[in-house]
Amino acid sequence: MLKLDDHFWSERYEHHQTGWDIGFASGPLVHYINQLTQKDVRILIPGCGNAYEADYLLQKGFTNITLLDISHTLVAHLKEHFKDKQINILHADFFDHSGAYDVILEQTFFCALDPALREAYAQQMKQLMAPCGTLAGVLFNKAFTGGPPFGGNTAEYRELFQKYFKIKTLETCYNSIVPRKNSEVFFILKPL
Repeated sequence: MLKLDDHFWSERYEHHQTGWDIGFASGPLVHYINQLTQKDVRILIPGCGNAYEADYLLQKGFTNITLLDISHTLVAHLKEHFKDKQINILHADFFDHSGAYDVILEQTFFCALDPALREAYAQQMKQLMAPCGTLAGVLFNKAFTGGPPFGGNTAEYRELFQKYFKIKTLETCYNSIVPRKNSEVFFILKPL
């Protein structure tokens, strides 16, 4: 298993090796966020990266956002970026985090984890979801050589997630950015 720890990810941010970063909130997640009407829902963005989705959530009036990332370099940047905003920013390992969230947004975090951790990811997400919570996000629907990122396909994701969640949606994104067209899937999961 690869050691994708604070040092690994902080080094990527320090050297601007962030090829996964599209520079703005992901279209599929923007579309999903636009459908949320309760502005005080507890939202978690694990492995948040530059947290463009958090900027978008704040613009839309959401008030209970938690960002979580393992990179101390990134967390320091986020604390500066959001210093005048009411947002909870945590420097922590996702697998050690506890809490209960109504909405968990997934954007490039799953694909950053060693595939050996996918079962633990699903278990931890289930633990973090409130009883009526939702896990929604975007996953790659393609294979990669090496990694990160680590890819996969809808059949693998369905097999993994159906053990822990009710799968509401798992389909090819119609609104991906052009370089990722037909290589992303959007999903919505609810607790079993």
